[in-house]
Amino acid sequence: MARALARGWGDPVLCSDAGSGRAAALVAELGGQSASNAEVADLADLVVLCHKPAQLHAVASEIAGRTKAVASVLGSVATGKLSAEYRDAPVFRMMPNTPVEVRRGVVCYSPAREVDRELEPKVIALFARLGTVVSLDERLLDAATALMGVGPAYQALVAEAQVDAGVRYGLAPNVAARLVVETMAGSAELITARGYDTLTVRREVTSPGGSTARGLDALERAGLRSAFQAAIDRVCEARS
Repeated sequence: MARALARGWGDPVLCSDAGSGRAAALVAELGGQSASNAEVADLADLVVLCHKPAQLHAVASEIAGRTKAVASVLGSVATGKLSAEYRDAPVFRMMPNTPVEVRRGVVCYSPAREVDRELEPKVIALFARLGTVVSLDERLLDAATALMGVGPAYQALVAEAQVDAGVRYGLAPNVAARLVVETMAGSAELITARGYDTLTVRREVTSPGGSTARGLDALERAGLRSAFQAAIDRVCEARS
């Protein structure tokens, strides 16, 4: 996620890692400098935490008290835990998905109870450069992440299934992939233009008894809705 965020912003980076070499690779790609955790905390106006959730205390023990402000993208780490580790800095909990890399991501934001009202719009504007920012009550973040966080993988699987079906009927894989992916992109724009009214978009393309209706019926009979419900159940259970 750190790489996706950095590429989406496109600015020179100030970053650190635990010895993986990823920080140096980002610097080579985008410019900037790699440094220690403490140096990042000293130099940055906002430290974006992209480490593993289990490393929360270890990283905080190095930089808490040195950070001016913190934005966390750590899954399942509540603002209460963040604030407990970073007592002297304003904390912002953000949950982005990987399309932030191409500035078409979704970033869910849960405002802390006590937040710097002058800094908050600046942080939101920073993440808004990466796509759409949606403010949510923290209790809803797990459900939201089960939709948008894992969503790119689901969309890729849906696209893959459609491509494979087209290949079975003789389309070249690259042609089938272009047809499917461009249709997905256009459909997303159309649904957005219709105010996210998915039913309207379905009805616009579905004639009674026509080929679209038959295809939709096959998807319903195959359990498409129940499959996605089962998916969100599994994700939310794993995060609880």
